[in-house]
Amino acid sequence: MPTISGVITAMVTPFDADGALDLAAARRLARHLVENGSHGLVVAGTTGEAPTLSDDEKLRLLEAVLGEVGDEATIVCGTGSNDTRHSAHLTREACRGGAHAVLVVTPYYNKPNRAGLRAHFSTVAEAAGETPVILYNIPSRTVINLPPAFMAALASEIDNVIGVKQATTDLDQARRIVDGGLALYAGNDDLLLPFGEIGGCGGICVASHVAGGDMLALVTAIDSGDLDRARALDAELLPLYDALSVTVNPIPVKAAVEMLGFPVGEPRLPLVAATDGERTVIRTALERRGLLAAV
Repeated sequence: MPTISGVITAMVTPFDADGALDLAAARRLARHLVENGSHGLVVAGTTGEAPTLSDDEKLRLLEAVLGEVGDEATIVCGTGSNDTRHSAHLTREACRGGAHAVLVVTPYYNKPNRAGLRAHFSTVAEAAGETPVILYNIPSRTVINLPPAFMAALASEIDNVIGVKQATTDLDQARRIVDGGLALYAGNDDLLLPFGEIGGCGGICVASHVAGGDMLALVTAIDSGDLDRARALDAELLPLYDALSVTVNPIPVKAAVEMLGFPVGEPRLPLVAATDGERTVIRTALERRGLLAAV
């Protein structure tokens, strides 16, 4: 299986002025990200507004990004949902379409028990064939927090379950994921450093849309054992992380990407565009990092 590590950007999904999928913009953005620090990209994830994309849109987006940068970067497709049959179908199609890995979120809303979770992930992993599966543990959006022992058991039972995108700040839980033999990916930008310090493989990031080079430098410093430099870089990036959390993701990062000259359109409802006040916070953070000229 391919090695999946480093800075993996959870790419926003560009829409045109009418709200339709903009594949030309997606290709341009994918190219920019890969040339500016990203080892890989996630398409149709949370940041990519997966809940409001049709399966056809997700697969066309995957095809476009693979065609643009698939020979240069790891392309991961978000295929999870709270409907096992749907997740398995989309996973099968994404893998047939050439996805290098799939990202499968914990089923949300239905709140399945342990047996249901095991059956869900087993079914989806089987649909992936030999393609790597990354679990996505994000309790703030799914209610369920997957225990490390459960994830380790899944990985021992299912050959292609290789890691977890962990979007929770519990460092003890993160350590137990590493100890259990799973690849650990930071699910929040501010976890890139602490997870790296305990053996993480990088992160599935958002701020790398606008600070990919610095985040690459941070990961490189961790990998080389230069933790002082990594910590200094992390401290410099924290104000940007905070600004991109001024409201719910991906509203701020879509505004930031637009400010840097990549039209990606407004989010689809029920998400709305950043307010003037939110845009001021975002613009100020970009200006302070020298990414935009002060006005």
